[in-house]
Amino acid sequence: MSANSDDPKPSLESLLAQALHGVDPASGSIVPPLQPGTTFQRLPDGSAPQGRVYGRDHGVTLQQAEEILAELEGGEEALLFASGMAAAMAVVQSLKPGDRIAAPSVMYWALRSWMVAFADTWGLAIDLFDAEEGEEGLEKVIRPGETKLVWIETPANPTWHLLDIRRCAHLAHQAGALLAVDSTVSTPVLTQPLELGADIVMHSATKYLGGHSDLLAGVLVTRRRDGFWQRLREQHLNGGGVLGAFECWLLIRSLRTLFVRVRQASTSALTIARHFEGHPGLEAVLYPGLPSHPRHDVALRQMAGGFGGMLSLRCKGGFEGAKRVASGCKLIIEATSLGGVESLIEHRKAVEGAESPIPDDLLRLSVGLERPEDLIADLEQALAKA
Repeated sequence: MSANSDDPKPSLESLLAQALHGVDPASGSIVPPLQPGTTFQRLPDGSAPQGRVYGRDHGVTLQQAEEILAELEGGEEALLFASGMAAAMAVVQSLKPGDRIAAPSVMYWALRSWMVAFADTWGLAIDLFDAEEGEEGLEKVIRPGETKLVWIETPANPTWHLLDIRRCAHLAHQAGALLAVDSTVSTPVLTQPLELGADIVMHSATKYLGGHSDLLAGVLVTRRRDGFWQRLREQHLNGGGVLGAFECWLLIRSLRTLFVRVRQASTSALTIARHFEGHPGLEAVLYPGLPSHPRHDVALRQMAGGFGGMLSLRCKGGFEGAKRVASGCKLIIEATSLGGVESLIEHRKAVEGAESPIPDDLLRLSVGLERPEDLIADLEQALAKA
């Protein structure tokens, strides 16, 4: 690309399609190559002329993927981890004994369970709030001077409650805390948490960023390189939970189609949500893009270009009724995870267990790239037989 300052600046969407114009200078390949090397040659004086020493922190493909993700989120730096859980855990483990965390009671269940258990052993305190109450729920539990981390997930899995990121950032910073946002479901295509005041944004890159159900990854992106981020970088380096070169390469491949995948999934999800709202076999359809969603106004403010590919159906017949609908689908696959090109359905209460606050009748639907009319027909026949 020309370096002329008068040239028009391409959009991020265009740059991402080319992996930030990542043409390999050695071969001219327009597909960024996989560089699996884990160690790098030094000069006779012991220096590392390219700044690379060891793959845990300086892998070529790792750094390329991190640079793309930092650009995508508008942050100063990104760190890739071996899974979304590893990324989220690194944030919590960078806190100090005696610190307090404020987090919603409904969020990704594995993280919530780990966070509650770990807080006790690490000498942390965790204050859970009801996201249905919005930012007022957070305001009730946050403690100025004591709360050091506010963790939110918006939209929240699997009820799709929404929190106003800008308002949460204000409350966190007023109390002297950092705001970390799990934006896995919204993706950078629809929401930019750092622009709205968040300090750190987290993604389970296994989901939409990877998008093909063939890699595990997690990422953190920071708005600024402060002292907390430096502690977190040490966690990343010394903990060793970094992403392997092949997974980084797969992730770069996937990011090139992120915009088109997320937009298509969002369009299809809205079509499905509108079709089933008021359906006689359902108690409710939970989707931020519906005007009936209690925080649709927040979705309009902080989700640009769509409302995501995730929705939930609350089925008549309770626990057993929901299970029958999930197992009755023929095209939609009954499986865990989300954000892939294939549509998945799951009865979350059966997965999370009796202690989960999720309603018994809730089915989580991850809308993929199939024709929405086919997905609607599959759900209709499953509901009819349930």
